[in-house]
Amino acid sequence: MNGIVRTRFAPSPTGFMHIGNLRTGLYAYLFARHNGGKFILRIEDTDRERMVEGAEQMVYRTLAAAGIDYDEGPDRDGGVGPYVQSERAGIYREYAEKLVELGGAYYCFCTKERLESLHGENGTHTYDRHCRDLSPDEVKARIAAGEPYVIRQKVPDGVVSSYRDMVFGEISVSAEDIEDGVLLKSDGMPTYNFANVVDDHLMGITHVIRGTEYLSSTPKYNLIYDAFGWERPQYMHLPPIMKDATRKLSKRYGDANFEDFVAKGYLPQAVVNYVALLGWCPKNNAEKMTMEEMIELFDVDGISVSSSIFDEAKMRWLNGEYLKAMSEEEFLAVSRPWIEGAVGEGYDVREIARLMQTRADVLGEIPEKIAFLCSFGEYDLAMYEHKKMKVDLDVAKRAVKVSIAALEGLGEWDEESIKAAVQAAAEEAGMKSGQVMFSMRVALTGQPSTPGGAIEMAVVLGKDESMRRLRFSQELLDAKE
Repeated sequence: MNGIVRTRFAPSPTGFMHIGNLRTGLYAYLFARHNGGKFILRIEDTDRERMVEGAEQMVYRTLAAAGIDYDEGPDRDGGVGPYVQSERAGIYREYAEKLVELGGAYYCFCTKERLESLHGENGTHTYDRHCRDLSPDEVKARIAAGEPYVIRQKVPDGVVSSYRDMVFGEISVSAEDIEDGVLLKSDGMPTYNFANVVDDHLMGITHVIRGTEYLSSTPKYNLIYDAFGWERPQYMHLPPIMKDATRKLSKRYGDANFEDFVAKGYLPQAVVNYVALLGWCPKNNAEKMTMEEMIELFDVDGISVSSSIFDEAKMRWLNGEYLKAMSEEEFLAVSRPWIEGAVGEGYDVREIARLMQTRADVLGEIPEKIAFLCSFGEYDLAMYEHKKMKVDLDVAKRAVKVSIAALEGLGEWDEESIKAAVQAAAEEAGMKSGQVMFSMRVALTGQPSTPGGAIEMAVVLGKDESMRRLRFSQELLDAKE
């Protein structure tokens, strides 16, 4: 690959960071890093009506949380700024006027009413090139008179604009299918198409990576490059991410917000890892990868031409693998806010974290799984019924009494001591230890399932609370005739 690879991520601050948008930025980042190149952040804020307050800061937060570091951007000048489009208005006007001089664009004075009167196929308004051949003198006079205008692209007649996409191969579009679109609006701001071409050229972008919605419009951009006499970049278009078999994930409908997933308790690195697999498969078929591994493995050959379905269940599984792979201290650090938020003070957070590390796929599951620690009252006694263990209410009554007798005089309150005491008491009572342990767990928690067995629950609850709950449960069972 000749020269230094330069890719860019150019989000619009119009809302949250959609998963599809994040994937575009991630692939641009991985491609640049894999090839020893530079990754540039550019803020595309020319659509002022759709701007959302705080959205630009959200871009910075998301990239930082995702571990995607950029070499140049609004706060990291690389000599080709500004990196915010609204600060480049003078640049766009200069190049739009230059394109007119080169014969690749022209001034258009058509009113909104006239444009709306042009009806093409399917009710679309296709511009009829009404102002394309105005004389230079007329143009000059109308501008001097203060008449509003736009600058339109002059699409050459009788050409077929072709390029080779790195994923989809050869793409060709006839000039007959390309409208003389607006490049510079009447307010002096550029359209998305024109701003991107000018910025990508001036910023030295060598590879443009974006979604397939631009696959068929790229020939139009290339005609602008050609009219300026600029070298075209290479293109890599990415297939869409689907909500299901028929619907795309949509920012408009609030689908798949990166920060929402983090707020639910997904690890940022797990989300990024999963997003990388939406349309790309490494040659070694790895699923769980660090950012460094993704950079090393990223290869355009692994990008699919088919769309991908966003499967949150798969991402949940992957997140669980990340949690399980953490050291005890790492998991304690990420789970502590969720544990303390659920139970407050009075419990051994480290012990709860130890129980939860292999029992939660997402940190947001923790509060619900440990809610029983703070809430205990009357519960459904049917939970004691267990045919396989041959436990019914009568067996449960005996088992809970055995548990109380075994534990009330116990000095050391740890797993080993509790287990030994309960097993000895079960044997003495002629009961199976499994029956006693099962009944004891229900009696301690009042829950059909818990993040651990009876012994672990007793340790987490502590002796005083365990004995209180066992006696309460004994009263419930005794009251059931």
